[in-house]
Amino acid sequence: MANLALLSLSLSFLFLFHGAIAQLELQQQHRLRAKTRCRIQKLTAREPSRRFESEAGVNEYWDTNSEEFECAGIEFVRHVIQPKGLLVPHYSNAPQLVYIVQGSGIHGAIFPGCAETYESEEEEEEQQQHGRRRFEEEEEERGGRRSDRHQKLRRIRRGDILALQEGITHWVYNDGDTPLIGVSILDVGSQANQLDLKYRRFFLAGNPGASQSQDQDEGGRGRESEGRKEREQEGSRGRSRRGEQEQEKRNIFFSFPDKLLADIFNIDEELARSLKAYEDNRGTIIRAERLNLNFPEWGNEEQERRREEEGERERQRTGGGGGGGRYNGLEETFCSLRIKQNIDHPAKADVYNPRGGRISTINSQNLPILSYLKLSAERGVLYRKAVFAPHWNMNAHSAIYVTGGSARIQVAGSHGNLVFDEEVKEGQLLIVPQNFVVLKQAGNEGFEWVSFKTNDNAMKSQLAGRLSVIRAIPEEVLMNVYGFSREDARRLKYSREEATVFSPSTRTGGGRA
Repeated sequence: MANLALLSLSLSFLFLFHGAIAQLELQQQHRLRAKTRCRIQKLTAREPSRRFESEAGVNEYWDTNSEEFECAGIEFVRHVIQPKGLLVPHYSNAPQLVYIVQGSGIHGAIFPGCAETYESEEEEEEQQQHGRRRFEEEEEERGGRRSDRHQKLRRIRRGDILALQEGITHWVYNDGDTPLIGVSILDVGSQANQLDLKYRRFFLAGNPGASQSQDQDEGGRGRESEGRKEREQEGSRGRSRRGEQEQEKRNIFFSFPDKLLADIFNIDEELARSLKAYEDNRGTIIRAERLNLNFPEWGNEEQERRREEEGERERQRTGGGGGGGRYNGLEETFCSLRIKQNIDHPAKADVYNPRGGRISTINSQNLPILSYLKLSAERGVLYRKAVFAPHWNMNAHSAIYVTGGSARIQVAGSHGNLVFDEEVKEGQLLIVPQNFVVLKQAGNEGFEWVSFKTNDNAMKSQLAGRLSVIRAIPEEVLMNVYGFSREDARRLKYSREEATVFSPSTRTGGGRA
């Protein structure tokens, strides 16, 4: 009996301990979010306000000295990488989602402690250039290894979402014929960011200070209120200081002594000095004409199958994913997490109306790494004059980036007042705070967008349609709160049979989505 009581007491302490830990985590997250302000009087659809030009591309940044950015605790960046352009390896202080708007390329993400699962043979031409004897000497110096080993490479293309944790080193190469464009949301308000609420990048190569800075006029700035203009004038000094800091940036090797770097890498000092990029004026997106990367291409099932079989045999030989061999047990969890998923394929849409358009969602249910990042995304396509049901995000802020066409968007705040009622167009960004009601109607050319949300399982609640809150309220309640007759209450509840995407001409019945 005493043992049973002791066991019960131990379990109670265990539950209390886990509950306290969970509460501390929630408090930590709330503490970081509490640094932001959400006194929204007016929203603005924005375009990038600063751009930094490099040798083979452009980095563009949105102005974060605004009420909606402060409220959401996010930053937003757009990268334009020209063909043969390489965005040099870097990492940041905040989790991020990247959406590939245009083009295709190769992405590399380095997860610390994970195995180098890809190999590539050295090119025969390179062997001939070095000379066979010199080549053999180099192989002896490298321990007889004739191939390069590295972590997994990923082919990226339009519609892909990349999920990247804070502190993860990554790079991007455009091996296509058209510019590669990607937009990123940085959740600087995340509990994972222990620094201040600013996006900070740490470069392993290149010379960030060599990028050419240029101010841009934001789209829609002329439509802002006088109070908003005054606010921007007050923040101009902060932005100026930020621009100066961008110009002064160097990569992370710059301040370390040459001799120390040479000792650490076991190389000569001249090679160590080259890591610092003293006279490199190419910026952070450089041109790489001869970059040969080998990996299984799409559709090459045989190569992929053989690679998986070889990997399985290697795991069995070294003791599997447990404690045996040189594996540390992470390969089946952290090292094997998927970080990429395409959200643009029509056949994978979550909601579809042949007369209205489609909606696709990516969250921690179909991309588990998002449970760590606490982010999710939504891809939408509306046909001409179609309507996305008015709704609010129950547990997340939303950053809507327009990828094509145009739409009239209306947003209502907590006082029932419209805080936004304008047309948005391609390249603009609109941040909608949590619980603000948003209504979208596509223009004559249709409307396409991607929304990033600050919750890994963001939930919506609709005002109209088959899945709406109005549909779920009893007729008697509607009759009393609105002063309706029963017939009017029924018309309000059942006249719209489409669920989420409304066709422009439908007023009664007939929809599938």
